[in-house]
Amino acid sequence: MTSGQRITKLRKERDLQQKEVAAAIGMNRIVLNRIELGKRPLRDDEAVALADFFHVTTDYLLKGVTAQPRDKKGVRIPVLGRVVAGIPIEAVEEILDYEEITPELAATGEFFALQVKGDSMLPKLEEGDVVIVKKQADVETGDIAIVLVNGDEATIKQVKKVNGGIMLYGFNPDVYEPHFYSNQQIEELPVRILGKVIESRRSW
Repeated sequence: MTSGQRITKLRKERDLQQKEVAAAIGMNRIVLNRIELGKRPLRDDEAVALADFFHVTTDYLLKGVTAQPRDKKGVRIPVLGRVVAGIPIEAVEEILDYEEITPELAATGEFFALQVKGDSMLPKLEEGDVVIVKKQADVETGDIAIVLVNGDEATIKQVKKVNGGIMLYGFNPDVYEPHFYSNQQIEELPVRILGKVIESRRSW
């Protein structure tokens, strides 16, 4: 049985549609469909999100090892109020709180959390939401990233790589128009990607 077939099995056991699972973990339904059909490999971060959702281990999704509910304690990561120039991430002004991530996710890299300010990413992200971020210096087109421009407060934007530079998009164009940064500006300002947003959390 493939990873995709195991996902299909878990989904059908719970009488869920693809769109329901995809919405719950922030994945495009078409992407989930391709994974289930075996037309696209399951990425590690996606496996972690799906394992959390179905309450199984990533080993079960990826390798077929017997699915058992996890009872491991979560790993605490800081919720940072503001990331300042002079990365690494430890150079912060304040820690607002802590969030927990699974040991499986924590084992895949270095993580921090950031509280969302402003409404440029509505409706996906609201002010006060907390995003879980995997620390990395580059992302793929379409990823949501934490980007530092001019050493100012970190901004949360969708990244699109284009010829000669990158575009940063907010989901709310009334608040934030797309911004283009040339390769020269990326070097000189500078424009730095701090990490990839892999999950958002909201306190109701």
